[in-house]
Amino acid sequence: MADNKKRGLGRGLDAILESPETDITSRDISGDYVAGAVAEIDINLIEANPFQPRIEFDEEALAELAQSIKEQGIIQPITVRKLGYNRYQLISGERRLRASKLAGLSKIPAFIRIANDEQMLELALIENIHRENLNAIEVAISYQRLIDECSLTQEQLSERVGKSRSAIANFLRLLKLPAEIQIALRDGHISMAHARALINVEDKESQLRILQQIIEDDLSVRQTEELAQRAKTNVEEGKEARKQTNYLPEHFKAQIKTLSQALNTRVKVKRNLKGQGSVVIDFKNEEEFNRIIESFSKK
Repeated sequence: MADNKKRGLGRGLDAILESPETDITSRDISGDYVAGAVAEIDINLIEANPFQPRIEFDEEALAELAQSIKEQGIIQPITVRKLGYNRYQLISGERRLRASKLAGLSKIPAFIRIANDEQMLELALIENIHRENLNAIEVAISYQRLIDECSLTQEQLSERVGKSRSAIANFLRLLKLPAEIQIALRDGHISMAHARALINVEDKESQLRILQQIIEDDLSVRQTEELAQRAKTNVEEGKEARKQTNYLPEHFKAQIKTLSQALNTRVKVKRNLKGQGSVVIDFKNEEEFNRIIESFSKK
C-alpha cells in the first residue's frame, strides 16, 4: 500500500525527493535518513555550525566528556539539519560532537530537522543561553544577538527562552556598562548583582573606582550598593552645585539687560557663590568692537 502511494506521487515529485541537491526527505530511514528522524550518522558527514555563538571550549572538560562517552555512549542526541544528499550541518551539541571525535566514535546519534539560516542562528543561540556554565555577559550578548539578528522583540524573546521580560532587560542593561566591568563580570571577579549596582552610577570614573574597590576589598553586594548610592548622590549634589555656581540675583539680571541695551549687543555674566565672576561682551567684527570700546570711552 505504501509503495502504491509513493508511485502515485508521479515522477516529477519523486525525482525531487531523490535528488542529491534537494534530498531533505528520503525513502529509507536506514539509508539516507529523513528529516524528523533520530539516526546514527557518520561523524564525517556533519559540518560545523557557522552560527555557533560559543568560541572557547574547555579542553579538560571535553576530555572528561569524551571518557564518559567511551564508557556510557551518547545519552542525548545532537541536532543537525539536512543540507542535501548525505550532507548535514550541526545545529546544537557541539561539545558532544567534539568529545565523540576525541572518543574515537565514527557515528553519533542525531535528531534530523529542516531549518533555514535564521532558525539555525536562533536555535544555536537559545541552546547557548540554556548552558549551565554560561556567564551573565555571554547570556546578555546572546539575548542582544537574538533581538538584532533574528528580529525578535523582548516579548518574543521572553517566550522563546522562557524568561520574564524584566529578567531579559536586566541582562541587556549589563551591555551598557564599561568594557572593564563587563570583563570583570565575565571572568568571575564580580557577580551580576555587583554589576547591577554599578549600572545605577552614571559617572564612568566612579564606576571603575568602585569596581577596583570591590575586587581589592572583596566587597559584598550590599556594600557595593551603598557605595553606588553615595556616588550617585555626590554626582547629583555636584550638578546642583554647578547650577548654583552661575546663580544670578535679580538685580544682576536687570543690570545685565541695561548694559546689553546700552552697548547694543549681547552681554553674558558668570558668577560663583563667593561673588566672583566675569562679564563677556559679544561683538561680530572689528568695527563693532571699536564701537563698544568707544562707548566705554565716552562714559
